[in-house]
Amino acid sequence: MKATPFSSLKAMCGFVLRTSKRTVLPVVLASALAVPTFDAQAKSPVAKRHPAAYASIRTVSFHPRPGHASLVRHALATRHMRAGRYRLAGGMRRVTFSPRAPFSGRAFEPRDTSQPFGLRSNIVYMVDQHTGETLFDRNSQEVVPIASVTKLMTAMVVLDSKAPLDEPIEVTDDDRDLDKFTGSRLAIGSTLSRDDMLHIALMASENRAAAALSRYYPGGREAFVAAMNRKARSLGMVDTYFENPTGLSKHNVSTARDLVKMVEAAYQYPLIREYSTDLKYDVDTGLRTLYYHSTNILLHDDAWDIGIQKTGYIKESGICLVMQTTIGGRDVVMVLLDSAGRHSDFFDAARLRTMLTSSGARMTEANSAASAN
Repeated sequence: MKATPFSSLKAMCGFVLRTSKRTVLPVVLASALAVPTFDAQAKSPVAKRHPAAYASIRTVSFHPRPGHASLVRHALATRHMRAGRYRLAGGMRRVTFSPRAPFSGRAFEPRDTSQPFGLRSNIVYMVDQHTGETLFDRNSQEVVPIASVTKLMTAMVVLDSKAPLDEPIEVTDDDRDLDKFTGSRLAIGSTLSRDDMLHIALMASENRAAAALSRYYPGGREAFVAAMNRKARSLGMVDTYFENPTGLSKHNVSTARDLVKMVEAAYQYPLIREYSTDLKYDVDTGLRTLYYHSTNILLHDDAWDIGIQKTGYIKESGICLVMQTTIGGRDVVMVLLDSAGRHSDFFDAARLRTMLTSSGARMTEANSAASAN
């Protein structure tokens, strides 16, 4: 077979096509960096027919371009080195991993406790239940959302209505949460007695139970909320307003001072005391049996003697806790609002109890600040 000017190029292309994928790139790169030439006198028919004319044409051998040999060697070495690392990694692509930044929201670990007394609640108010003496005061007159602490007022309005506690109440679509769009274990179509609804609303803070109770009030939910606000005014809660019976609305607001009045009023209802401090309760909804538990872990601690309590939380309110308890033989009412961190309200309650029993001092934060001036 007669050689042509392109026979060497064809042979090289055939070699490239037969080469594995891992070596194609270096070979092509080497070809691009070199100038392919051939011996024209020996291989070209034109040169044989016109030797005189072709004699002036320079014959060039096949050599890489000057200065590029090192580049070719570097490309080949880099290619093989990368392939080796790929095989050592089991053929898996390596990616860089950066750990997620620590969550800066509410956490179980204690926050910086550089603020006085190490309390994490922004609003703290503790008074003697019988004398009204202020034992601790931090921002007690600030108006803030109170979340499910609302349900103490809901319970009082339900009981004030004198409606039969054994009356069945059915959960409907009207009881869905349209404020926060939270879920509920109490499915639509569930039917419980008014007594059971009240029980799980106070103990487990069941929102649909509170909503259903308000809907069965004479005049409906609107009349129920109006009764809540009338009750607040009658108790002297001048900085309190209720928009719904669950506490899911950020417009349910009050102050720590007003909430002390509400806790003391609710304490006069034996059923509220019993249901709010119960540890667990099972209900038959007609669809299935539900097992509820208290939202307050302090009730499991025998060191605490709690007469009434209610927890609460929405994003706008922070963590909330109100309760009546006996500390060292002294009956007190505690209000802790706008706390941050899991169980931070319970930790703060424990700190207040320690402060009350350890030194015997009865200095409020407000008084301590005033004495420093």
